[in-house]
Amino acid sequence: MRMKRFLSGDEAFAEGVRLARPQVISAYPITPQTVVVERLSEMVEEGLLKAEYVHVESEHSALSCAMGASATGARTFTATSSQGLLYMAEVLTYAAGGRFPIVMMNANRATALPWNIYGDQRDSLALLDHGWIQAYAENNQEALDLALMAYAVAEDPAVLTPFMVNLDGFALTHTYETVDVPAEEDADAFLPPYQATNCFDFEHPKNIGYSAGPDYNRYFKYYEHRDMLGAFEAIDRVEARFAECFGRAYAGPVEAVSCDDAEAILVTLGSIAGLARESVARLREQGKRVGLLRIRYMRPFPAKLIAEALAGAAAVGVLEKDISFGAEGTVFTNVNSALQQAGCTTPTFNFIGGLGGDDITSAQMDAMFDALLDSVGERGRDDAAAGRSCDDASTGQGAGLGRVSFLGIDFPVASQSACGYDCEEGAR
Repeated sequence: MRMKRFLSGDEAFAEGVRLARPQVISAYPITPQTVVVERLSEMVEEGLLKAEYVHVESEHSALSCAMGASATGARTFTATSSQGLLYMAEVLTYAAGGRFPIVMMNANRATALPWNIYGDQRDSLALLDHGWIQAYAENNQEALDLALMAYAVAEDPAVLTPFMVNLDGFALTHTYETVDVPAEEDADAFLPPYQATNCFDFEHPKNIGYSAGPDYNRYFKYYEHRDMLGAFEAIDRVEARFAECFGRAYAGPVEAVSCDDAEAILVTLGSIAGLARESVARLREQGKRVGLLRIRYMRPFPAKLIAEALAGAAAVGVLEKDISFGAEGTVFTNVNSALQQAGCTTPTFNFIGGLGGDDITSAQMDAMFDALLDSVGERGRDDAAAGRSCDDASTGQGAGLGRVSFLGIDFPVASQSACGYDCEEGAR
C-alpha cells in the first residue's frame, strides 16, 4: 500500500531498494551509509525482502560479491562511502567492463587526511572515469525514486552499465523528510524481475572473465562508451514511465531553474541545489536575473544540455563540494569543457564549498550570485562574453585562483604553508 513516511535519506533509499527486490545484497558498514544496509538486513530478517544478504569483510569484497552474483544473473545491490568507495576502485572497472548492471548507493563523504566523516563529493567525483553511471539526489524523495530508476536504466539491454546513486552525507543520509513510499504492486509493475542475458549459462557457455589484447581491447572500450552515452535515451524512457506510474516527474540529466533570461547562472549538484533554489527565488523578487542549473547526472555527462542552458548567461558560476588539487573543481572542468565544445565563451567562476561538511550559508549563496552579477557589471555584457585575458590566467604560482574561490577562506592563500601555519610568524 502506498503511504507517506517520515524517513532519513538512508532509510528512504533502503525502501527504494526493497521495492526493487534485489536477490543478493552484499553489505559492509561505513558512516554515513551504514543505516542503509542495517535497514535492509532488518527487512530480510523480517521477511519483507526475499534476498540473500551477505556479510563481507571489506568494501572491496562487497563489490566483488555483487559482481559475482550479477554474473550468475541475479539483481544485486551494495552500498558504501568515502574511503570505502576508494577501496572499491579496482572492482569498479571490473564491474563496468563486465557490463554488470549493479546498483550501488554511495553516501558522499570527505576523504582522508584529515580524517572526516562528514559530507562532500570528493569520493564519487574522483571516480568519474571508472565506467559507472553517476546520479546525484537533491532530497530524500529523489533518493528513493532513484533506487528504482537506477535498476531500470542499468538493466536496459542497450545500456547494461552499473549505476552509482550519490546522496550527500548527513545532509541527506541523516536528515528526515516526508517521503511518498510506493506500493509494492506499483513498483513491481514499474520494475519487473531482471532477465539477465550477460551471465553464466551452463547450457550455452560463454567467457565472462575474459582478457583482450590491443587488437580487441579497443572494441570493448568503444562499446562501453557507446552504451554509456545510450543511457541518455534510457533515462528519458525510464523517467517518462516513472511519471506515469507514480505521478512524479523528473527533468532528465539536468534541471534548469529560471535560466531562460538569467544573466548569472549557478551550476551545482546534490542537496545544495535546494538552498540555491531559495536564493534564486529571493533574488528574483529583488529584480536580479539569476538562475540555477542542477546537474543530476555526472555520467553520462550531459554536455549538450548544459551548454544549451548556459548559452544565454553573461556569467556562470560552478559551486561544488570538490577540488582537484592544483587545478580546479572537477565539475567546473566538465562544465567548461561542455561550453568550449559548444563554442560558448561565457566567463566561468569556480566556488569550492562544503568540504568536510562545512556549512554553506544563505548569505554565501546570495554572495556568489552577486559576485557573478558584479562581474557582468564591471565588464559589460560584451566584455563578459570575451572572458578573462591570457595574462590573467597565466600568472605562475597561484594561477587561476581568481576563478577558483574557497568559500569562507579569509586569509591570503600565498601566506599559508601546506601544514596550515604562517611560516613567517610561526602561528596557526
